[in-house]
This record gives sequence, C-alpha cells and structure tokens, in this order.
Amino acid sequence: MSAEKPKMLYIRHPSSLEHDPSLLSPEHPDNPIRVMAIEAAMAAADWLGCRLAEAPPATERELELVHTAEHIRSIRTLCESGGGQIDADTFVGTTSYQAALHAAGGSCAMVRALLAGEASTAFCGVRPAGHHADRDSAMGFCLFNNVAIAAELAIRELGLRRVLILDWDVHHGNGTAEIFRRRADVLFASIHQAGLYPGTGALSDTGSGDGRGYTINVPVAKGTEGDVWLSVLEHVLVPVGLAFDPELVLISAGFDAHRADPLGGCRLDEDTFAQLACHVRDLGASLGAPIGAVLEGGYAPDALARSVIATVSALGGDGEAESIAPDPIVTSRVASQVAHFWSL
Repeated sequence: MSAEKPKMLYIRHPSSLEHDPSLLSPEHPDNPIRVMAIEAAMAAADWLGCRLAEAPPATERELELVHTAEHIRSIRTLCESGGGQIDADTFVGTTSYQAALHAAGGSCAMVRALLAGEASTAFCGVRPAGHHADRDSAMGFCLFNNVAIAAELAIRELGLRRVLILDWDVHHGNGTAEIFRRRADVLFASIHQAGLYPGTGALSDTGSGDGRGYTINVPVAKGTEGDVWLSVLEHVLVPVGLAFDPELVLISAGFDAHRADPLGGCRLDEDTFAQLACHVRDLGASLGAPIGAVLEGGYAPDALARSVIATVSALGGDGEAESIAPDPIVTSRVASQVAHFWSL
C-alpha cells in the first residue's frame, strides 16, 4: 500500500491581526481585515483540508541571513518605543515587530517542513508582507523580506543549491530582486505592473555580475488581462524554471493584480490566480520540487479571500493547468530578452 500523501500545510499566527498601520494612518489599506477575510473564507471551506500550523517567531540569526543587524535593531527599537512612520507608506506600532518576526518565522518554518517532506505544498498566510524590504531598509508596507529569508535559509542552512522565486504581486518585488541580484543560485522572476510603486523592474534589468540572467522582470501595462500573465508564465517562466532545475519553488503570492484591487490597475480574477497556481504546481511536480507560497499584497478583502482560496485549492491539487496561446506582444518581447540567457 502506498504512503498517504502529506496534506498541504497552511501556516498562520494571531499576531498578523495585531500589526495595524491604520492606527497611525486611518485609511491605510494594509490592515488586519485582510487576514480576517482570508481566514473566515478558509474556515468556511474547512481550511480546504490543509494541516494548520502556527508560525514561530524568526530568530535574529534567521533574520540576519538577509538583513543587517542595524536594520533589525532599528525596527525593534521603533516598535518598542511606541511605533511610528518609516516612510510615506510604512507604519509600525508596538506589536508590529512581533508580527514581523512571526511572518518571517512562518516562512522559515514552511521551508523546513517542505524540505523535511512533511508536505509538498504550503501557504504562509501571515503579514506584514516582505518583498519590498531590502537588506537594510523597510519600505512599501514591508519590514523583513520573508520570502528572501526563506530562500536563503534553504541554501545556507538546509543544503539546497538552487531556489526559484516567482513573484506575481502587482508591485515589483524590488527588495527580493536586490538581495539576489548578483546570485546564480536564486532565480527571481516577477510579473508586475509597469510604472507602479516602487518604479523598478524594467525588462532590461536581468541581474548583475554572476547573477546576469537570473533576474527576469516582466513589466505589463495597466489594464493587462490575466491571459497575458498566464501566457508569460507558461511560455517563458515555466521553461526557464525547468532549465534552472530548482530544488524548491517559492511564490511571492500577492493578489493586488485582481481587477477589484484599489492599489493595482491590472485585470486578473480568482480564476487567473487558480491557473497561475496550477501551472506552478505542475512545474514543481515536473521538477520534484516542493512549493511554498508566501502572502504579499492584496487590498480588496473579499477579492483577496477568494483569490487565496483559489490559489490554495490549486496548489493542493484541484483543477488543471490550461494552455494558452503566447501573447504576440508581451510574451514575444519577454522571450526575446530571456533568450539571451536561456533556451526556450
């Protein structure tokens, strides 16, 4: 008799509800309602059969895999002194440091569980998000770079040689891109809206030094439909992923490209996110690599909740990846750039 397939892992922590920038900036879109909506929808769906786990706090050693000690200390000190404003968009309160520790720690615990064979897929539904945070700076609602810490942990402490990070947040994951810019052991690929915060992520930016070709940026125009995102993923990013042959696939899973989101301008819906997840799930299966998704953006609570449900369902095995014709403009342009480094 074959062994029972491990259940998909879902990682959460109540501190995600305690980080509340709206206490200092009343109309701030990154508020606890986001996670409340996700968890209400997941609970109503009996958590889609996932095994639940509580995110532990990251240790300072884990944070220092990516961040400087000065950056970690500055966030902790600001929170302990009552909180305040870091930049025009980023606010913290007294409980924000603990929430950020659990967000980073949850991502680390997720990778440890995946590589121990406790699950083949996982979703880390914690906040604050992380993909804008650089080694020594917080920005764009992000304090510590959760997905980058998880990737670095996998390489430096858990013995992996190659990690693929796919970022489908509507905003470019500039922090992750910079952290791994000069590296050939982490392939970072981002589809994002051009001209949107933080203004980085040009198609021509392919990394630096030894990392040339290991950064793939796919900026798309405001109003872009989901079919374009799926076309680029299927016809460019998946083939490159297969060639790169990672031992772990991580997703910076932002959902602010949804047509209902107030901060983005693209036109995806929950069916698009399900299809994105199906393609990545099948990529992982082809590689024999586990897949872990980390929550990033998404600021229309109902749309966010539906999109997470769709993504978790697909990563857990529901649905089939559907092939789509290459977009004649965007996919062609991206393929031409990527072909300098990879055979498609």
